[in-house]
Amino acid sequence: MILNLSELSDEPLHAQISRQIRAKILSEDLSDGADLPSIRGLAKEQRVSVITVQRAYDDLEREGLVQSRRGKGFWVATLSTARKRTMAEERFEDALEVLVTHAAAEGLSGAAMRRILDELLQKGAHE
Repeated sequence: MILNLSELSDEPLHAQISRQIRAKILSEDLSDGADLPSIRGLAKEQRVSVITVQRAYDDLEREGLVQSRRGKGFWVATLSTARKRTMAEERFEDALEVLVTHAAAEGLSGAAMRRILDELLQKGAHE
């Protein structure tokens, strides 16, 4: 499994792992029922501790994105496309709420925030 982890990031390694696997699941790069690497296997591959991978998998299991069974490992939970989209929208809304709160506290108007978001969306559409 290809993950891009950085020791220099403010985000803890387990959060980087769960975020990247979550993105693969929600974007359907990982299909329902797909086996995930074993905890030890992914830890070795990514050069992180077993505990780091265990935390990431635990986070994903709590969110309902993966399932596990002792002795069988971890696999992607079966979720409808609509449920995946809803989960992605909820995560985006939560992240955006924090940014909007900070931007408003720094004096940005709603119109300025919309303009910036529109510019970012336009820029993303051309890449």
